[in-house]
Amino acid sequence: MSSPQTHLPIPGSTRTAPFSAFRLGDADADAQVEVTLILRRPDGQISADTADVSAVETFAASHMLSVVAVHPPARAITLAGTVAQMNEAFHVDLGEYIHGDRSFRGREGDVHVPIDLAERVVAVLGLDERAAASTPMRMSPRASSSFTPQAVAAHYGFPTSANGAGQTIAVIELGGGYRPSDLTAYFTQQGLRVPTVTAVSVGGATNSPGSSNADVEVALDVEVIGAVAQGAAQAVYFGPNTDAGFYQAIATAIHDQVRKPSVISISWGGPESSWTAQAMDSYDALFADAGALGITVFAASGDNGSTDGTTTSTVDFPASSPHVIACGGTTLTSAGEWVWNETAQNQGATGGGVSQHFGLPSYQANAHVPANPKGLPGRGVPDVAGVADPLTGYQIYVGGQAGIVGGTSAVAPLWAGLLAIANQVNSARAGSIHGALYANPSAFTDIVRGNNGAYQAAIGWDACTGLGVPIGARVVQSVAPAPTPVPVPVPVPVPVPVPVPTPTPTPVPVPAPSDIPALLAYFTAVQTAATQAIAALKAIK
Repeated sequence: MSSPQTHLPIPGSTRTAPFSAFRLGDADADAQVEVTLILRRPDGQISADTADVSAVETFAASHMLSVVAVHPPARAITLAGTVAQMNEAFHVDLGEYIHGDRSFRGREGDVHVPIDLAERVVAVLGLDERAAASTPMRMSPRASSSFTPQAVAAHYGFPTSANGAGQTIAVIELGGGYRPSDLTAYFTQQGLRVPTVTAVSVGGATNSPGSSNADVEVALDVEVIGAVAQGAAQAVYFGPNTDAGFYQAIATAIHDQVRKPSVISISWGGPESSWTAQAMDSYDALFADAGALGITVFAASGDNGSTDGTTTSTVDFPASSPHVIACGGTTLTSAGEWVWNETAQNQGATGGGVSQHFGLPSYQANAHVPANPKGLPGRGVPDVAGVADPLTGYQIYVGGQAGIVGGTSAVAPLWAGLLAIANQVNSARAGSIHGALYANPSAFTDIVRGNNGAYQAAIGWDACTGLGVPIGARVVQSVAPAPTPVPVPVPVPVPVPVPVPTPTPTPVPVPAPSDIPALLAYFTAVQTAATQAIAALKAIK
């Protein structure tokens, strides 16, 4: 291993072992590992700087690491090598851990890079294999009522004159899969057309139905979108459930030049405390790229209330990214709509709170977001909401059976469908819409009843349901691009011609008829005067 003085730690790369996880020993030194290095985002552009790419390739060669893939638009380079080579290259100590019934390769402490890469490389993902995210979906065997997705869309006033035609919605999945036969059965039973759904493999992950919980999540996402935005195509990006695999799946969707999605729906996430800062910042830059490219990103805010399944108040990532629309949840009955909180019945509650990693974004400057648990300003979660309570959940079909499912993971695809409709109606990709939503509170029905644990619903934005639930047509109008002003032509002044004075001919005295020489001189003078007069007239014209 090279001298520590030759390397610097990557800020925010520190890892600790998961709670109740145990290190069994060193990872197999000869086992193969793939890592993804994330490069800095150059000022004024998205793609990686070519000099940064070259520097990483030189580093890889010096440590006998193979360059598997270079993706400049995503600022990502994937390298492969053995555990021993990775330990040497990044000054880490990879081990084998066990957590519950799952074993994984992991690490503790910082990741290091050579000094000449310290400003170029902002993250190294993939050294640690622990699951990056989970799905907040909840399947309820004892729902008191349920809705079809199209009934929820009608309740929220989604426009019926458009169906998302011409748009592609990207769906990010980290496990499971869908069966075409399930989709055919579901949409046929609903009296709807079966939408166009395409599976996209990322990092070796595939559409692999067979995992019950993950399959339910995939079915929920695809069926909600397909029911509320019948004309939109769907591309389902299946990636490995690691910090590198999740990043690659999102990056592939954003930069897909074949399907070109205009909306992304993400129903997977985890509490901020389970992520490294280097990963959250890298993802956030990726989501900023999406907005700049006209892509709107939605993510579920979590289903475990204000603690997000931890022992303290926290928020779920990637919903907490300032460049993502975070989606909270409600309970909807004939008696009204309020914050979803069924923790008393072990049926979850909407996630929400204030980020301890991301600062207060400008669009929330007047939203009265409370301080985060550290007493500092932070990004408030969620931004918007929709029906999520599994006890008043969505009807789906998966594994040959009908079921009722809830969770904020249903709200992200619901909103994704609405934005696809908006893009069709407005004939434009909406891109980043936070500013438009916060500037148009009348596009929402404010939810003012209930709590998610630490936070109480209130008039205006709150950390339970954000701005509220959508009034569909108004949301579509609020995200429409501002009309381009038509320039008023400036009249061009017409030059006024300067009058040319007409010369007054000098009178020539007429000589006596007997004076022949004088007569000749006279006629010559007359001819000269006439020539000058003609020339003057031509000059005036």
